[in-house]
Amino acid sequence: MSGFKLPHHAVAFLAATAMVATTAGIASAAKAPASEPDKAERASASPGTLVSSLKGRGRMDYPDAGHDIQVTVDAHATFKGTGWTRPDKAWGTFRISHRIPAANGEPAKVNWGDFDVDCLTSGGPTATVTGRIVRTGGNVGAWDDYLKRKIRMGISFYVNEDAGSGPSRIGLSGGTEAGEPLLSKCMAPAADAKVIKGGYDLTDRAAAR
Repeated sequence: MSGFKLPHHAVAFLAATAMVATTAGIASAAKAPASEPDKAERASASPGTLVSSLKGRGRMDYPDAGHDIQVTVDAHATFKGTGWTRPDKAWGTFRISHRIPAANGEPAKVNWGDFDVDCLTSGGPTATVTGRIVRTGGNVGAWDDYLKRKIRMGISFYVNEDAGSGPSRIGLSGGTEAGEPLLSKCMAPAADAKVIKGGYDLTDRAAAR
């Protein structure tokens, strides 16, 4: 078990379900909505336009092995050229889900949130995705306040396609508290948590077709 420590806000975000009592049955987490690139947009892209995409689903390492935390992402962006580090367009979705096993006579706790992507940046094997929360679910309602405040969260990815040189990694920003500034677009902490199941496919600023 890795001994990494999540950022304070990420710990608060992911552990919130543990502090909420519930007697409801476990709600089924609907499949995160997919977001395929718009073919018309790609066809009309000007010469020199670059396209990035990040797709996949992974389970991240966590200090308590009983917790199942997964990140599903389908994000896309276009860039005006090689000198541009931020996209001129970004779209897609990502989902963060968290399941805490049943304990002390209480049922398992399930919580998830869907986000609309507003930024995707990439460079080599790394990427950063941000988005605003648009939907929550599960059986605890722990992220409903984030939905009311339209919180933006950020996730960083290190996508290692060479299994012999270490695992891929994820970093979660967590959500800002009431009264704190909203997280800026394209921002996320270091990708420090190992991906222990699943994986991601990253295309880094390839020529538009």
